[in-house]
Amino acid sequence: MKYRIRTYYTDSQKALMWERWKAGDSLQQIAQLFDRSHSSVEGILSRTGGIPPPKRCRSCLALTLCEREEISRAVVAGFSIRAIASILGRAPSTVSREIKRNGGREGYRAAQADQAAWDRGHRPKRCKLSRNRALARIVAAKLQSLWAPEQIAGWLRHSYAGDEDFQVSHETIYRSLFIQARGALKKELLQHLRRTRVMRRSRHHTQKTDNHGRILDTVSISERPATVEDRAVPGHWEGDLLFGGTSSQIATLVERQTRYVMLVKLGGTDTETVVNALIKNARKLPQELYKSLTWDRGKEMAAHKRFTLATDIQVYFCDPHNPWQRGTNENTNGLLRQYFPKGIDLSSHSQAKLNAVARQLNERPRKTLDFHTPAEMFSQIVASTG
Repeated sequence: MKYRIRTYYTDSQKALMWERWKAGDSLQQIAQLFDRSHSSVEGILSRTGGIPPPKRCRSCLALTLCEREEISRAVVAGFSIRAIASILGRAPSTVSREIKRNGGREGYRAAQADQAAWDRGHRPKRCKLSRNRALARIVAAKLQSLWAPEQIAGWLRHSYAGDEDFQVSHETIYRSLFIQARGALKKELLQHLRRTRVMRRSRHHTQKTDNHGRILDTVSISERPATVEDRAVPGHWEGDLLFGGTSSQIATLVERQTRYVMLVKLGGTDTETVVNALIKNARKLPQELYKSLTWDRGKEMAAHKRFTLATDIQVYFCDPHNPWQRGTNENTNGLLRQYFPKGIDLSSHSQAKLNAVARQLNERPRKTLDFHTPAEMFSQIVASTG
């Protein structure tokens, strides 16, 4: 019978793992550095939920190994506690406690005492959410409402301004979710995050690539006015299709300045169906609030000239293979995956259901809006144009 040899990693190897994980490498890529399987690397990284553990260091007030060796020699020589403390420049109580907790005068060994002190230092400090259960309940409720940790932290700063007891960083929320040893937030809350993975990934891990088809007679995004680019003027939108299972899809539209979202039910992806639905949706808003639309180069917008003719809304197209040029919409589609996971049949959702999801998303605070909501910002624009 063949036994599998257990894998051990040195501290320097673990440090390299965390460095590559932070840089965005996959488990397989990291494992190849050590000629090991990805599961052995995952075992190391998953212990802290994919979050690098803090570098350990000793307090400047703690006894050093040299001091412990001095204590050991003094104990063998028969020095009193006060005499040893005088030699070290320490309080007698410090020396007395050190000797008692490490075997007494007969069993004291410097190296063993130093290692024991280092091991005791593993005791974790309780995080803020485990100490303040009222705050933890607020955070849990917002997570269940599909708020992101950064949105929760920003909202708390506004809602509890001046009250430090109810301030918490988004990093603390993430750590409490992914490092269950903290005992602050239940693991089940992970399913409410935008990305429902068991380990936190680096922001550099993946980037979406564009594989949409090409269309002709497009107006390039480079011709889009500067006022659109700097978001100085409202009424400029970005759009794309969000795909589900069984060839279902919806159109997603987001206003660049306010991040206000509209969702449009579609009966198909052919350009006739998509453009007709977008024309109908555009007529719900006054011209002041819908001046341009930036789209990817998907063939569903092949009839973009008819859209512009019917609505007087200019359509601009991203450069080939550059979907990041409409990054606001890309980010919004990522948020929508919390409501519409990949593979779900989108055709079963009515327009009323889509409107309800858009409303819920528009009522979530955004960091880029100083943690105001898109609904608040869009309402201000509507009021000013009215």
